[in-house]
Amino acid sequence: MKRRWNIQIWLGFLIVLAAPVTYVAIFIRYPVTRDFPWATLLIFALGLALIARGLVRARREPALYRGRIAAPVIMTLGIAILAFFSYNIFIVTRQLPASKGAPQVGQKAPDFTLPDKDGNQVSLSSLLGSGTNSALLIFYRGYW
Repeated sequence: MKRRWNIQIWLGFLIVLAAPVTYVAIFIRYPVTRDFPWATLLIFALGLALIARGLVRARREPALYRGRIAAPVIMTLGIAILAFFSYNIFIVTRQLPASKGAPQVGQKAPDFTLPDKDGNQVSLSSLLGSGTNSALLIFYRGYW
């Protein structure tokens, strides 16, 4: 009897490989999926479940399905990819330095000067002195 390809193993591995790619390409854009990557973790779970199902199939019916050796290797590789992704998302990206000098909510901002879109220097005091009583400041915390 000719043995069949155990497609679930390979399809599951492709889904596991696609999970971090979809996070970087799509899910990182939206706060609901960026702050806690639940959609990416579901994609990982689907891929690993397919690999596990293929592994069980290869163990139960080795005369019919291929993958008795490849399935555990691919499952280990898939779990390693999930662990690397989780370490980077939950540990590495949370290691931002403390912002000791940042103004707090409601605190008066110190005067500063920055270039505008045309390259002219504009200060906060000149904006507040030009007839407006307020200015909207948006702070982005991170590395550039």
